[in-house]
Amino acid sequence: MSRLLEVRHLSKTFPGLRALDDVSLSVGAGEIVALVGQNGSGKSTLVKVLAGLHEPDPGSEVALGTGPDGSAVRLHFIHQDLGLVDGLSTIENLDLDRMHGRRSLLPAPRRAERRHAEQLVADFGASFDVTRPIAELSAAERTIVAIARALDGWEHPGNVLVLDEPTAALHGDEVQKLFVAVREVAERGAGVIFISHRLDEVVELADRVVVLRDGRLIADVARGEFDHDELVRLIAGAIDTADTAHGRPEGRDAVLRARRVRGATIRDLDLDLHAGEVVGVSGVLGSGREELASILFGCGAGEVGELLVEGRALRARTPRHAIDAGIAYVPGDRHRQGAVMTMTARENMTLPRMRALRRVLGRLDGGAERAEAQRWFERVKVHPPDPERTLALFSGGNQQKVVLAKWLRNDPKVLLMDEPTQGVDVGAKAGIFELVAGAAAAGAGVLISSSDAKELAVICDRVLVMRDGEVAAEIGKADLSEARLVAAALGRARTNGSRVVGDEARG
Repeated sequence: MSRLLEVRHLSKTFPGLRALDDVSLSVGAGEIVALVGQNGSGKSTLVKVLAGLHEPDPGSEVALGTGPDGSAVRLHFIHQDLGLVDGLSTIENLDLDRMHGRRSLLPAPRRAERRHAEQLVADFGASFDVTRPIAELSAAERTIVAIARALDGWEHPGNVLVLDEPTAALHGDEVQKLFVAVREVAERGAGVIFISHRLDEVVELADRVVVLRDGRLIADVARGEFDHDELVRLIAGAIDTADTAHGRPEGRDAVLRARRVRGATIRDLDLDLHAGEVVGVSGVLGSGREELASILFGCGAGEVGELLVEGRALRARTPRHAIDAGIAYVPGDRHRQGAVMTMTARENMTLPRMRALRRVLGRLDGGAERAEAQRWFERVKVHPPDPERTLALFSGGNQQKVVLAKWLRNDPKVLLMDEPTQGVDVGAKAGIFELVAGAAAAGAGVLISSSDAKELAVICDRVLVMRDGEVAAEIGKADLSEARLVAAALGRARTNGSRVVGDEARG
């Protein structure tokens, strides 16, 4: 088997962090190599080095081989967002990079374009209308378009295709259609790097599996030398992977009850959140973990059959009604959803509730607003302590403190948080953890959805682990650890339906 890609002694160091440490791997012609590891293992850094976004440390080597005709091997990347334009058709998306070698200024013949697009799609076992906008296609069909575009015009089949979590948004038959396409690529003589958290799929598809942990190569094993349980052990470490369930501490009331929560992935999930409790939601990308908080707040694509806050039904499903009921939400993307970066920190901090700062006839009391902002700046320890500074000029950690403070000043009954420490430094993380603990101590029920298992194990009273839209495990404080959460998230999918998490589940 000819080597298309050789990575030798690859290391990458960032200030204060060694993201990759002496990693070596290879990809051969016709070979599907799975790259697995938990969040922070170094997978993303490795892909960015291969894509040329990061410069590796001195002594590292990335060598590309030659194809069957002697041409240099090229790397093609399909990232999680696919890079397609929703408003354009398959034909138009395929033509974004090239016009099939035509050098004329005249447009390509429409019939020729359509036949070319249909043939590319058919090559990967699919058949759909290539004139429809990409937004109207299924997730599997969109993925196939991205693969077809990446491979269109290859001078020879001996290139390497890198797929980053391609099945995250796919289900059932869609996954199998993608696998047909990936196997077709390999059978043509290309190499494939397949990155996925779904280990059942890795076991089914991969010829070899490369396991990273903490930036180091833990294992490089061939088909026949690994199964699902062995991969869990390699990724998470040798632990007891049995699911455990623990009841809530006695004497706490359910501050939030949600029944029949449904979303793009979540199906009929039930949840109880208790006063003073910090509950984590863990799971790999595509598990439903990333949807839950936004659906409960009323801004995500989904529905809730029944939602009660302190026993009172919340009938309307909008953020305004959620806020009025005492629910607060810190989204994962603070730049686009959590704050207005061009406004001052003061303006951001007082946005959710301005009624108390208004005078008679509704005029804003500027002095009261400034005093309120200054008081919260001191309480959450924002630096520099200047509420009149534009929010975009603060560091990521201080921006997040402002976003959190604007909700804490409302004395929320329920605090929903999605990736609360994403993009913040170590010092800011400690401050955010302190604020979360303070909110719980004041009686709020706190729900934290996060991809960081280590943080959830530190701060949470219990963690719900999601797989394929369902709660697959509930792990109590006594048994919480990063390794156990990772192992539960990577376990085999449940097949016996959803279960209630809360009082009703415990009889």
